[in-house]
Amino acid sequence: MSSVRNRMGYPLLRYAASLPLAFLLAANAANAANAAGSDDPAQRVALFGNIHVHTNLSFDAFTNGTVTTPADAYRWARGEVIQGDKGGAQFRIRSPLDFYAVSDHAEMMGTFVEMTNPDSEISKNPITERVLSEDQNTAMQAFAEILRDMSTGNLDPDFTDPEVSRTAWAGMVKTADEYYAPGEFTTFAAFEWSSNPDKRNLHRVVLFRDTGKVPDLPFSAIDSDRPEDLWAWMALQRQAGSTLLAVPHNGNASDGLMFSLTDSNGEPLDAAYIAERARNEPLYEISQIKGTSETHPDLSPNDEFAGFEIWDYTLSADFERPTHREGSYARKALLDGLGFAHQGLGNPYQFGFIGDTDTHNAAATNEEYNYTGKFAFEAHPEHRLLGLEGQPEGQKRQVREFSSGGLAGVWASENTREAIWDAMARRETFATTGTKAKVRMFGGFGLAAGEGDDWVAAGYAGGVPMGGVLAGAGDAAAPTFILWALKGPESGNLDRLQVVKGWIDAEGAQHETIYDVAWSDDREPGADGELPPVGDTVNVSAATYENSIGATELFATWTDPDFDPAEHAFYYLRAIEIPTPRWSTYDAVALGVPVPDGLPATIQERAWGSPIWYTP
Repeated sequence: MSSVRNRMGYPLLRYAASLPLAFLLAANAANAANAAGSDDPAQRVALFGNIHVHTNLSFDAFTNGTVTTPADAYRWARGEVIQGDKGGAQFRIRSPLDFYAVSDHAEMMGTFVEMTNPDSEISKNPITERVLSEDQNTAMQAFAEILRDMSTGNLDPDFTDPEVSRTAWAGMVKTADEYYAPGEFTTFAAFEWSSNPDKRNLHRVVLFRDTGKVPDLPFSAIDSDRPEDLWAWMALQRQAGSTLLAVPHNGNASDGLMFSLTDSNGEPLDAAYIAERARNEPLYEISQIKGTSETHPDLSPNDEFAGFEIWDYTLSADFERPTHREGSYARKALLDGLGFAHQGLGNPYQFGFIGDTDTHNAAATNEEYNYTGKFAFEAHPEHRLLGLEGQPEGQKRQVREFSSGGLAGVWASENTREAIWDAMARRETFATTGTKAKVRMFGGFGLAAGEGDDWVAAGYAGGVPMGGVLAGAGDAAAPTFILWALKGPESGNLDRLQVVKGWIDAEGAQHETIYDVAWSDDREPGADGELPPVGDTVNVSAATYENSIGATELFATWTDPDFDPAEHAFYYLRAIEIPTPRWSTYDAVALGVPVPDGLPATIQERAWGSPIWYTP
């Protein structure tokens, strides 16, 4: 243990340990195995999973060659081998997950699979032959036509038969129940509402707490592409006995719409809108295959880690680039939320963080060293890195710029639907870019704990966990935060822990800053207060690295040196790992080709804890 100073020169407690890997593996196994549950919050354990998973029941997955089913998805998450494409590619996760939810698109759910049934009406549709073509480009072009018709309201009625979707949804719910093993492996009923106005992404995953009270048909963007109408439908489901929440994702592809300052009619957000959004959307998916949407260098020019895995496209088939950064990224949304709270309207963007995947091939593919792509046509490294013959260059570029999938982390009392859903609802969650790194953060006034103390119990007793709110301090001293991270058993060591702070001053102006609060390898900040890089052990030509730098665990207590009790603020933990090879580097080595131009050879994977808000 040593006393160091952060870039602002304020004292903090820092602890970095180098623990044996066997200890870490045992600790992770014991943590995930807590099946008995406990009413004591200090006994909550970290569980990892995904709730954003597509199979061949999704229209875009099917037309891109997906053969995997919801049952395949759950088998994969439990560690079984599944067939990834028609050519026999095999997928298997190396480190099984604790929970999983198949959440196929509500729009045309199951319709494209029904095309293969020669007795169905949809099999006789003129476009069906092209959709079922063995030529991938022909099938994708047919899909693009159907998608355009859907976006313009001209979709053929054959594609919107509610009986087809009702049957597919019932099968998804039944399969989730078949694979649910309380205490061992948790599944959920879920679907994706895929609103896409003018190719701007407004998608949400809708997750149910249990399967006993679910509607017989999901709500789709064909029913309405307005988030307000989705929330109204969710309210009706609650009246019918359902317990559910929605998780937005890919604000980076929304071109400013995801976290807009106006509603769907272009009117300023009012208190009613803000309350409904806050009620229905307690979480945000901050990182997935289509990039990370924490922040952007244009929005956070002083954040040296802001340019991480930026996937800079709308969902247009023309590979269009977005032009609006504001309204597209989580950190700016958190700041805008403080602005509404400052006005006394409430906070529409008081959300916690999860990571996820958006796989369209059942396998969440979160591991860089075991990456299998988003769609079935990416099941082989030459296809995802070099592209298919005849594939547009823009699409090849988009696929190469995909990230590996992320993971959702929750601190839950046990591995059950109720415990995991409740952790999500109270925002006691964290996100990773795919590794099983664990992070935890508590905040409170007068909160104090050292490395040898029972700091988890102290954090719950004297403060609030991630996702919590600290109420008005009056003239109290600044809040203190306990921060901790433990590397994943199969990932790189930790570089540093940071606290990201945002606040609104008395005039309503927004501010953000980043504090380095703990770091590895006895580095010291320079005269400018900047912490030197951790180093780089990656051998790009072999796609290998060494955990000879960094720390296995980092711990700190930190007190905000710039606290003003009159100002609304948020704080969240960001844990950065040392550089390791990116998935594209692993593929390049496997194929014996250079890493394509424009792609980073390495990645500094990371985890984010859900924010803690301070309200005057």
